[in-house]
Amino acid sequence: MRDDPRRRDLAAYPFRIDMVPRFGDMDLNRHLNNVAVARFYEEGRVRFHFDLHHRPGLDRFRGFIAHLAIDYLAEGHWPDPAEIGVGVVHIGGSSYRLGLAMFQRGACIGLCDSVLVHRDEHGSAPLPPRLREALESLRLGGE
Repeated sequence: MRDDPRRRDLAAYPFRIDMVPRFGDMDLNRHLNNVAVARFYEEGRVRFHFDLHHRPGLDRFRGFIAHLAIDYLAEGHWPDPAEIGVGVVHIGGSSYRLGLAMFQRGACIGLCDSVLVHRDEHGSAPLPPRLREALESLRLGGE
């Protein structure tokens, strides 16, 4: 993740949200703490899926997180606003990987990967065609 230059470019992410750090998100050195950073990525991932669920035919898909990884590239500072970028990095048969990044003052301060598995009532299931099409339209740019 950290060796892909696209991942450090906010313009490569088709979905973005702004986050405002709270006083309680910092440590004694006024750096964003690790729990706050993980929560910011969670908010980006959840809002990405909330937006996806509002597309025609995608209101019923379900998924679960199979893997989550975070790379810290620089310290995040309070009270500087942050921007979270989200894009699809890989699409498999029943799963997909989201690439997320956090930016402050225009610099990439961290990266996150989340692997999500589509499921039905019996467990893991192939990605439905409409979901696959929507995910394709939200791929990380810059390739």
